[in-house]
Amino acid sequence: MTGSTVINLKNVDVFQQKHLVLSNVNLNIDKGEFVFLIGQTGSGKSSLLKIIYGDLHIGNGEGQIAGFDLKKLGNKEVPFLRRKLGIVFQDFQLLTDRTVEKNLEFVLKATGWTDKNLITERIKDVLEKVGLRSKIKKMPHELSGGEQQRVVIARALLNNPEIILADEPTGNLDPDTSEEIVMLLKQISQSGTAVLMATHDYHIIRTFPSRIIKCESGIVHEDAQIV
Repeated sequence: MTGSTVINLKNVDVFQQKHLVLSNVNLNIDKGEFVFLIGQTGSGKSSLLKIIYGDLHIGNGEGQIAGFDLKKLGNKEVPFLRRKLGIVFQDFQLLTDRTVEKNLEFVLKATGWTDKNLITERIKDVLEKVGLRSKIKKMPHELSGGEQQRVVIARALLNNPEIILADEPTGNLDPDTSEEIVMLLKQISQSGTAVLMATHDYHIIRTFPSRIIKCESGIVHEDAQIV
C-alpha cells in the first residue's frame, strides 16, 4: 500500500451473515480521488461501504483503509478508523434540538477534542469550507435541505478525514441543489480528501465525469462505464 492509497482491498469476500454478497473484490482509491459507486439496490453497494467503515468484517482477502488493517481490526479500533473517514448519508441525521454550531461541537467532543478555542476555530473553518459560516447559530429546521446536507458535509470534515464516504447524498435534494452538493464534494477531493459517492443519479454521473465503480452480480468492477 503506497502512501497515497487510502482504500486498498485485495481478493476480499464480503458476507452478510453467511450470505456471500460480493466475491473477490479488488479496489484501490488514492488520496484526492473522486469516485462514483453505482449498482442496483441489493447489488452490494451498502455492504462494500460497511466493509470500508468497519461495520462488516472481511472474509477472505486483505484490506487496508486509511492505514488500518481490516484483518486485525477489533471493535476497539473501529472508532479510530472512523475518525479517518467522513460519512455522509442521504438522511441528514442532524440533532434537531440544537444549533449547527452545537451539532458540530457534539461530534468534536465525542471524538476527544477538549480545547474550547480549538473547537470554535475548527467549527468556523469547516463551515467556511461549505459556505455556511453565516448559519452557525441556526437550528436545522431553519435550513433548506441543501444547507442541511452542507452541514453534514462540514461535520464529516471535522477530523480531517482521509476519505469521505457519501451514501446517496443527493437522494433527498432537487436537481440544482444536488449539483451544488456534488460540486462541493469535488472541491473537497481536489484539496486531497478522497471521496467515494454512492448514487443512483445518472444525470449527476454524466454532469461530473469521474471514475466509476460498479457492483453487479456479486462482482465489483473497478473501472465501469455507463451507457
